[in-house]
Amino acid sequence: MSKRYTKADLEQIVYKQLENLNAMHDLLGIMKFQNDLIHNINQTLREEIGQFKKQQVMYPTRRKTRS
Repeated sequence: MSKRYTKADLEQIVYKQLENLNAMHDLLGIMKFQNDLIHNINQTLREEIGQFKKQQVMYPTRRKTRS
């Protein structure tokens, strides 16, 4: 049940695989760019949260009295 492929068939398969690899490469590039953006935003958020915590004032609370 083995199928015989012609040279044209094999070329078509190879070109389709190359097209798919190029599309995957483009998608990986986009994902890397998005990952870098997310990393930069997370770093900025960490810094802003750290600054916010430094500025935060702790107000004294009243102690609960026991009756």
